[in-house]
Amino acid sequence: MVAAAAALLTLGGVSAAPAENTPPATPSQVPSASGTSTATSAVAVCTKSGATGSNATTAYNVTTTVNDAGDDTSAIQNRINAAGAAGGGVVKLVAGTYIINGKLRMANNVKLQGEGPGTVLKAGPKFLSTKGPSGGYPIVTTNRATNTTITNLTADHSGNTLPASVNMSGRLDEYVVDIRGGSNNLVDGVHVRNPFTYSIVAVGTTKFCVKNSTTIVATSGKYNQLDGIHVLDSSFGDVIRNTIDQRVGTDGDDGLVAHTINGTTHDIDYIGNKVRGGHRGSSMQLAVGNHSIYNVKIADNEFYGAPYGIRTGYYDDGTGAVNGVSLTGNYIHDLKAGHAFPDGSYDAIHIGDFDGHGPITNVVATNNRACAAGNIYIAPGTGNINQNNTIQTGTC
Repeated sequence: MVAAAAALLTLGGVSAAPAENTPPATPSQVPSASGTSTATSAVAVCTKSGATGSNATTAYNVTTTVNDAGDDTSAIQNRINAAGAAGGGVVKLVAGTYIINGKLRMANNVKLQGEGPGTVLKAGPKFLSTKGPSGGYPIVTTNRATNTTITNLTADHSGNTLPASVNMSGRLDEYVVDIRGGSNNLVDGVHVRNPFTYSIVAVGTTKFCVKNSTTIVATSGKYNQLDGIHVLDSSFGDVIRNTIDQRVGTDGDDGLVAHTINGTTHDIDYIGNKVRGGHRGSSMQLAVGNHSIYNVKIADNEFYGAPYGIRTGYYDDGTGAVNGVSLTGNYIHDLKAGHAFPDGSYDAIHIGDFDGHGPITNVVATNNRACAAGNIYIAPGTGNINQNNTIQTGTC
């Protein structure tokens, strides 16, 4: 994510509560350096958020013809609307390709459920002719609904074939899978392909979970700012056991992001993800504006392939604080030069500097391993700890 995104994202219709000052560190917010890393469970549990999504069981089958050229948007949206009006339901999609020329909007207590990666929601030839409720181009948005689930499907944005452009109005105002406002929203087993904007984003929301999902950026020389899973102005979330590949092509940017523009981002767990960062970004970025990022856990992830593993970034002369961040048990390896750092500079973890103006406190980096990935650096600050990390050079 680069500086231009910060200006563009403010146009996205985000309704965030007034920003609050960073609270003083509490026991839960000050990570301990004494604990040892433990392997992430094979089961992805949304512990921080408690998000369960929809609890509906009544099936609403979509009646349409898959794998043809017809527009399937209305057929799916009508079933979402019917389920929502009835208090909730499971909108079931069979395997096959559904052409989406509109923008799907979730309703309260609705689950949109495919049969796996073979259920494909594909942006059609007229997809760019309409915009979503916040002015962008989502395949599906929660649109401030609560208790929703999006699961077991592929969202193909068709960025490899549509005449979308890097400066197109609204490109960065909504996202391929757009978790916007509301609460208790779950994205599980969703696979984003061919994006021309960020792939999966939680914006202005709380109690959300993104797990068991994948994103791939394969285009080259067509776009920028193609982040993987991006958390903006949101709280109490889980990003767990996802696979992010931002460097099949050269357009990929940050793999994982915690970001502030209009409010704080806090109480987010990033656990057990495998992330190849993009040519244009980092594997993970804490992107700080004028509001703070705090109480974030980054644990047991694998980061590789970008100029930096985990780093801070500052936008519009941001003064927000970074406070109470735990980095433990991460493996950062085989970092590579890219567009943002063509001189080849890199570090496995670099928290602070980069023209930052806000305080960095209670950041604990322990039991991480860096191989062919530079050093682990935490800027000076109250409660900051950098110990028991392994730095390895040469072949990993």
